Amino acid sequence: MSIPGTPVAQFTVWDYVVFIVMLLISASIGIYHAVKARGQQSNSQYLLGGRQLTAVPVAMSLTASFMSAVTVIGTPAEVYRYGAIFLIFCFNYVVVTIVSAEIFLPVFYRLNITSTYEYLSMRFNKPARYIGTSFYIIQTVLYTGIVIYAPALALNQVTGLDLWGILVATGLVCTLYCTLGGLKAVVWTDVFQMGIMISGFMAVIIRGVVIQGSFERIWNISYHGGRLNFWDFDPDPLRRHTFWTIMVGGSFMWTAIYGINQSQVQRYIACKNQCEAKLSLYLNMVGLWITAICAVFTGLTMYSNYHQCDPLTMKQVKAPDQLLPYLVMETLHDFPGVPGIFVAAAYSGTLSTVSSSINALAAVTVEDLIKPHTSLSDQKLSWIAKGLSLMFGIICIGMAALSSLMGSVLQASLTIFGVVGGPLLGFFLLGMIFPCANATGAISGLAVGFLLTLWIGIGGQIYPPLPDQTRPLPLSIEGCLVNITELPEPVTGSPWTTINPVSELNSRPAIADTLYSISYLYLSPLGTMVVLIIGFIISLLTGGRKNKVDEKLLIVKRDLLCCFRSAKTNVHSKTEITKENLHGIADSGKDNPTFSDQELNYSEKENHIQSTTRL
Repeated sequence: MSIPGTPVAQFTVWDYVVFIVMLLISASIGIYHAVKARGQQSNSQYLLGGRQLTAVPVAMSLTASFMSAVTVIGTPAEVYRYGAIFLIFCFNYVVVTIVSAEIFLPVFYRLNITSTYEYLSMRFNKPARYIGTSFYIIQTVLYTGIVIYAPALALNQVTGLDLWGILVATGLVCTLYCTLGGLKAVVWTDVFQMGIMISGFMAVIIRGVVIQGSFERIWNISYHGGRLNFWDFDPDPLRRHTFWTIMVGGSFMWTAIYGINQSQVQRYIACKNQCEAKLSLYLNMVGLWITAICAVFTGLTMYSNYHQCDPLTMKQVKAPDQLLPYLVMETLHDFPGVPGIFVAAAYSGTLSTVSSSINALAAVTVEDLIKPHTSLSDQKLSWIAKGLSLMFGIICIGMAALSSLMGSVLQASLTIFGVVGGPLLGFFLLGMIFPCANATGAISGLAVGFLLTLWIGIGGQIYPPLPDQTRPLPLSIEGCLVNITELPEPVTGSPWTTINPVSELNSRPAIADTLYSISYLYLSPLGTMVVLIIGFIISLLTGGRKNKVDEKLLIVKRDLLCCFRSAKTNVHSKTEITKENLHGIADSGKDNPTFSDQELNYSEKENHIQSTTRL
């Protein structure tokens, strides 16, 4: 056990070598795909890999994108302080995968779209598309900057890595391979980075088992410390994490990510057929299970090491997100290069998330804001997309730098990222479920839902829940080698909290202990339901939809498990005419009129082709 005040080990030459090699391999993948596609890379090839990707690499890419550095560093700290109830998310992932694969994927895939927000112009009108795109760009730039900066700060304060040198280096490497190689580079780099991240987790777990003597001892220490709190069925919506908040709230939150978020959807619609796309989501579910189990076991390993001497209480670390880097440097410093593997794992999480964001930001900007207003060739659009990737990469690095100067904005940005997903999910579901929904109702519902969740989210940061609702599980310092007479106040709140909230009881309004204290996971279902209800009512009050909606834009029964009933046909090429017609209809800025006879005849032809290829 370390003594308070004793500096933890710093990075060695071998640790730097491991870290630099990870960056070089990531950059090399992008350069390889750029050279391979030299002179023949179209806009579709750059943004969607020519729609010829297969399930396994896409699945690993989806999982790697989910595993940001917040997951690698923050989840074990969450388990250390609040227990292993986080593992309930594994049930959550089953629901999210089925809904995304069987409901959202068939709609997006058959429309042959590049940006998910193209759907909004097909179903409603152009303003709806621009609103959805704007929401996505703002939240993604803010969140990506924080994803770059927050782990860099945590690792700098524990390992001694130069903050700005590593921040700029990782940002530039990520921007380089995204700009040069496009989606294929992003996907295959994610595959490599996924392996690095799992290796980082396993290094910590294996070392913990060696220190404790067996995994059984880690499990027993965690059990007696109250960390195996899997089955908490308290229905109180004010409780931060219970079975119900995770299953209900978490399902909506992650469906908004896997169902409609451009960063995730862009990967599986790039698969060569719908069956491969669905398979990628189901394989991704297995990847999410592995990720969650590794993160939780890492947290339990950390608790077994510090269950009698908490580094937070002893001021050995300043914040919860520094716990895991501290553990790595303390227990693995005798193994040259192994701490470098962990730091490479943390930054692999950052690279995979940032690369996904940059590629997706370029895609939505080209498809939603540039392509509809120009007649540029596919080759020129490809070059524009590369330029946008470079631009967004630089913007995200700048946002990371700006984050260091905006303490209160960091938490506000994360709050915005959390509250946008629910209303946007409702926005899409309204169009896919209710044929009578019109643009007026949809946009009105989105506005009400977003303002409500934003109000609650910001209110919850200004007036955080009472300590009884967010208090961590007990932590001990009885086994520390040095006693201290004055202990700091217990660390509370999120690992990423950087603001000083108004916590005095006499200054709290009554609403702070009810609506503002609701679990953050319930913001997504609340936003979704408000958009559906308000959007449906206003659509009826404004006359509903006056023209029939094409069936391709709705969720239909035959979408379910369709790839097991038909041969592997490439839907993209067969629906291109319909997509162009839909875009032409949406250009009017009004609700889409009835489809033309030409379009209906094309739909009948497509159905005939599909029926002749059934097994």
